[in-house]
Amino acid sequence: MDFRIEKDTIGEIKVPAEKLWGAQTQRSKENFKIGTEKMPIEVTYAFAHLKKAAAQVNHDLGKLSADKMNAIVSACDEILAGNLDDQFPLVVWQTGSGTQSNMNVNEVVAYRANDILERNGSEERIHPNDDVNMSQSSNDTFPTAMHIAAYHELKETLLPSIEQLKHTLSAKEKEFMKIIKIGRTHLQDATPVTLGQEISGWRYMLEKSEEMIRASMEQLLNLAIGGTAVGTGINADPSFGGKVADVLKSQTSYDFSSSENKFHALTSHDEIVHVHGSLKALAADVMKIANDVRWLASGPRSGLGELTIPANEPGSSIMPGKVNPTQSEALTMVAVQVFGNDAAIGFAASQGNFELNVFKPVIIYNFLQSVRLLADGMKSFDEKCAKGIEANEEIISQYVERSLMLVTALNPHIGYEKAASIAKLAFNKGITLKEAAIESGLVSEEEYEEWIDPAKMVNL
Repeated sequence: MDFRIEKDTIGEIKVPAEKLWGAQTQRSKENFKIGTEKMPIEVTYAFAHLKKAAAQVNHDLGKLSADKMNAIVSACDEILAGNLDDQFPLVVWQTGSGTQSNMNVNEVVAYRANDILERNGSEERIHPNDDVNMSQSSNDTFPTAMHIAAYHELKETLLPSIEQLKHTLSAKEKEFMKIIKIGRTHLQDATPVTLGQEISGWRYMLEKSEEMIRASMEQLLNLAIGGTAVGTGINADPSFGGKVADVLKSQTSYDFSSSENKFHALTSHDEIVHVHGSLKALAADVMKIANDVRWLASGPRSGLGELTIPANEPGSSIMPGKVNPTQSEALTMVAVQVFGNDAAIGFAASQGNFELNVFKPVIIYNFLQSVRLLADGMKSFDEKCAKGIEANEEIISQYVERSLMLVTALNPHIGYEKAASIAKLAFNKGITLKEAAIESGLVSEEEYEEWIDPAKMVNL
């Protein structure tokens, strides 16, 4: 392998000749051989937006020449186009401020920008710290990139997946609204509902989770940029943060603003904790929906069997013909991972010592993983399971007819205790509720037919 020599304040280091990064990125690669978890590319793209905006503002403030600005902007555009993804190799487990990922971006942008300047015949050269990182610190750029990436992924990746599954459940709700089934509470028989009513609860869960996510994610529009090293804004024009936020707003169409208190923005990640709490709520809801589906589809002959779900693949390597609720299992595992991520984010966010939180990479890694897993998991569940859900009306009808909890409709006519005695009689003798009611002498056949009508019990 061919190498070139790069220098930084520590000294010289060999960098693979074909790579665009510099000394600090190489040192991070060699010093942090921990795990396989890479810094999410979404954070790199957020940095590209930020470096592009910073170059424009520094030019407007008279600190950066037009040639340098244009070269930096062009290099950032290459990153945003996905052309340089392989130039960002660093792992999550690095410095807690994300300094090395910031420098990775600075070095790659500087390298490409210098190529552009040289190709255009310019004698100017761009330095990763002095030019690309001008008026910035890792301490304010990394949390800014965290917010940009988090907001973008929520808006463009997660919310569409919620909408997709919500649309499917809404359609199933309407399709099954008049199918009367037995309700269940405490895993025991309860009074009837319709299958559509049951599914309406699932649909509304997604609506409420979506509302909470949309409301909480607005907190991510506050950016740390302009705080530089400790929140005082040293080495940056006082207007820098606000101007960068304005440029980012025009680049992304997101309503970003520079935080009114940079000391908070550098050391606290309560906004991300708050937003991830809404992701945990969504995870709890999809856990419930997926579990309900797999229980209701259990069987096919020894379970509940009220629903049928698509047979996507063989379910067993030893039992022929077995089909498992694999999409439900995948989605519930996603929910478990999100619960774990929420704990990690909460612990990490509590470590804002003095002027800086130094758990930033693990916070954004877990946050973006939750977003990606929930979005992918719901999309897969929708396409491979929810869309294909069908009602087994024969089984559903049998459960309704056999249920003892229809006796609840007798309460207004004969009272709770007498109605309970009829249910116990039916259970103990293994006879139908109707047979027990007539045998008890408390209800005539005509009265039973009039009072026990499941269609009147579901409140359609």
